[in-house]
Amino acid sequence: MEKSIKRYWPVFVLPTMVAFVIGFIVPFVEGIYLSFCEFTTIKDAEFVGVKNYIAAFQDANFLGAFKFTTVFAIVTLIFVNVLAFLVALALTQNLKGKDIFRTVFFMPNLIGGIVLGYVWQLIFDAIFQKFDTALKLDETLGFWGLVILVCWQQVGYMMIIYIAGLQAIPVDIMEAAMIDGATKTQRLFKITIPNMMPAITICTFLTITNSFKLFDQNLALTGGEPLHKTEMVALNIYDTFYGRVGFEGIGQAKAVVFFIVVVAIGLLQLKVTQEKEVQQ
Repeated sequence: MEKSIKRYWPVFVLPTMVAFVIGFIVPFVEGIYLSFCEFTTIKDAEFVGVKNYIAAFQDANFLGAFKFTTVFAIVTLIFVNVLAFLVALALTQNLKGKDIFRTVFFMPNLIGGIVLGYVWQLIFDAIFQKFDTALKLDETLGFWGLVILVCWQQVGYMMIIYIAGLQAIPVDIMEAAMIDGATKTQRLFKITIPNMMPAITICTFLTITNSFKLFDQNLALTGGEPLHKTEMVALNIYDTFYGRVGFEGIGQAKAVVFFIVVVAIGLLQLKVTQEKEVQQ
């Protein structure tokens, strides 16, 4: 078996590596270069140094989008993971029809973000119409509308990961705690949650990165209205690059800054949560 692997590994690895280089590495490197250029197409790129980055940080809408996105990411991080954990905890008990409930909670994750955004916009506007307002007319309504939409979509996905984590906890540890007289609350905070840290690490990482990268739902639900106040970073970059002629380089610079920030936050979160994982 090992001889076969050593002999034929290039047949399986090289096509994937070539596809990865062509589809990711080359565009990524070229994108970084273009962030230092003025261009309308990649063939007329003219190097201008850090001019695009200076212009990006002078854009009040871009900085506002970063602030809005950061607050949104923190709120959804808490709501999505708490709700997903509670649902997972409930659906790992002796509950009739729990498999059906798991399927129902997971189903919203299968629906595309654009469709979800327009559907929830109709729902919210039908409700707010009775109060003579609309989702796109109020920054607060837009914010919480996005939070509700994302929670509804992502809780079921995170629930599956938490269920897997709960089922991986050794039964003998829980039985020993029960014999020692530990209460449900003590077992939850002293045994369940510490042993769930690998699942928590994955779910928090996915929640943070997904919240920062949110685009489809933001575009469909609020479109950044009113006056860019509910515009998230991904939508701001899209509007800069495709919506303003001559600003392609600035939009590319924003994308590079966005990439660096998301990677830094993701790595920091992984480091913090992995340090708390229990070695079994």
